[in-house]
Amino acid sequence: MRIGIDVGGTNTDAVLLDDDGSVLAAVKCSTSADVSGGIVAALSGLQDRRAFDPAGVRAVMIGTTHFINALVEARRLAPTAALRLGLPATASLPPMVDWPERLVQAVSGRAYLAHGGHEFDGRTISALDEDELRRHAADMAAHGVRSVAITSVFSPVNTEFELRAAEVLAAELPHVAISLSHEIGRIGLLERENATVVNAALRELAGGIVDGLRASVAGAGIDAPIYLSSNDGTLLDVEHARRYPVSTFASGPTNSMRGAAVLSGVHTCAVVDVGGTTSDVGVLQRGFPREATTEVSVAGIRTNFRMPDVLSIGIGGGSLVRGEGSAVRVGPESVGFRLVEEALVFGGSTLTATDIAVAAGRADIGDASRVAHLDPAFVRAALERIAVDVADAVDRMRTSAQPLPVVAVGGGSVLLPDRLAGAGEVLRPENFAVANAIGAAIAQVGGEVDRVFSIEPGKRTEVLDTARAEAAERAVAAGADPGTVEVLEVDEVPLPYLPGGATRIRVKAVGDLQLAPARREAVHA
Repeated sequence: MRIGIDVGGTNTDAVLLDDDGSVLAAVKCSTSADVSGGIVAALSGLQDRRAFDPAGVRAVMIGTTHFINALVEARRLAPTAALRLGLPATASLPPMVDWPERLVQAVSGRAYLAHGGHEFDGRTISALDEDELRRHAADMAAHGVRSVAITSVFSPVNTEFELRAAEVLAAELPHVAISLSHEIGRIGLLERENATVVNAALRELAGGIVDGLRASVAGAGIDAPIYLSSNDGTLLDVEHARRYPVSTFASGPTNSMRGAAVLSGVHTCAVVDVGGTTSDVGVLQRGFPREATTEVSVAGIRTNFRMPDVLSIGIGGGSLVRGEGSAVRVGPESVGFRLVEEALVFGGSTLTATDIAVAAGRADIGDASRVAHLDPAFVRAALERIAVDVADAVDRMRTSAQPLPVVAVGGGSVLLPDRLAGAGEVLRPENFAVANAIGAAIAQVGGEVDRVFSIEPGKRTEVLDTARAEAAERAVAAGADPGTVEVLEVDEVPLPYLPGGATRIRVKAVGDLQLAPARREAVHA
C-alpha cells in the first residue's frame, strides 16, 4: 500500500492506494493552522474508512499548495533581502522592481546592489567587493532580515560570485537563510532573481511544514519513507524541500493534473483544480502537464524556474464574496483553513464561495438555512463571476483556436457550471475531489545531471549518451524502478568562453518509485 496526501490551504485530502493503484479509501479533512492536525485527521479518517496496518504502508507521498497560497495571500512570508551582484550594470532595474507593492510589503522587501556578475561570455562585469557585501549585511541585520536571495548576473554559466557572496554573508549573518539563484532559475536575470526571492521568503514556512509532515506521519505509526512531490511531478526527499520550497511550489496543481488524467482517462485537455483558496488551470499533453517554456507569472511576479504552465487565480471554496448586484467580487482573499469556522453555513459571519455553492444547491455541507436569506440574483451573479473568470483563465491557457476538453477536479469544482463559455462541457470524473492526493501517490522519481562537459569534435552523441546514462543511474539510485526509467529532458548550453568545446548539459530522467518491502513483509521474510 501507499498513501498520497495533498495539503491545501483549506482542505487536506488523502488516499490509500493498493499496490495495483486502485483506491482503497479516500478522505477530505480541514487543513489545520499547524499543518499537522489536518494530516493526523486525514490518516485517522483513512483508518476509519478502510482499516489498515501502518506497517504495511510502503511510502507516503505528499503534495502541498501551502507555498503558493502563502504567496498569493501575502502571508507567513519571512522578512527578505534581495542582493544582486552586477554593478555598475543593471542599476536602472533594481530587485523587485516589478513586484506588486503588497508583496513587497509582505516580505518587508529590501533591495541591495553590489559589484560582481559576469557577461554572457564569462567575462566579469566587475570584481566582487567583499567590504561592500559586509556593509550590506550590517544593514540587513539592522532591519531584521531573516532570509537573503543572492542573484549574480549570468550565474547559471558561472557560479563563483554567488558562492563567495554566500560565504561572506553567512559569516556576517550566521542565522539567516541564504538562497542562490543558480540553484533555482534559468538565465533571465529578473525572472531568476524573482524566483530566488520567492524561495527565500518561503524558507521559514518550509521548515515548519516539513517538521509537521514528519511528526504527523510518525505519530500514525508509519515509518515508511516520506516524499514531497515537486513542480514537475517527481518526488523529492524532505530535506531538499526544506531548502528549496520553490521546488514544490506548483506540486499541488501538478498532482491534480496527473490525478485528473488517471481518473478521467483524458490525456489531452485543460484541467481546472478548484481548491479552497485558488483555482489552478493547466494543460495536459499526453497525460503530463505542459511545462512553461518562458517566464511564469505567480501572484503577479514573473519567474522562470522549471514548473508546469499553470495559471492561478484567487478563486476557491474559501474565497470571500463581496459587493452588490453585478458588481459582486469573488476572492482573491480567502478564509483558507478557517472555512469551517468563518463560513456562514458553519455558523461563522463571513460570506464565502462555499456559502454561494450551498445557497445555489450545488453543495450539501453545513447548515443551508444559514444562507437561505441570500438574494438568488446575488447568488447567480457570484456564480457567473466565477464562471467568467475561470473560462477566461482556460482561454488564456490555449495555444490554438481549437477548444480543449475541460476536466474539473478539487472539492471546489462544484462552483463551476456544467459548460464553460468557449470550452464546452466540463467533465468531473469519479473521486474528482481527491485527484490531487491520487496524483501525489502515483508521482515518479527523478534523476538529473547538470554540469559542464568537454565535447571534442565528433563526440557530441557519445557525451550526450553518457549524460543520459548517468541521469538514469541517479534516478535508480533515488529509488526508481530500473525497468521504468526514461529520459524526460535534454538541454545543452555551449560555453564559448571556455576551451575544449565546453557545454553545460542538463538531462532529467524519471521512473516509477520502486517501493521497498513493507515493514510487515520484511519481518516475515
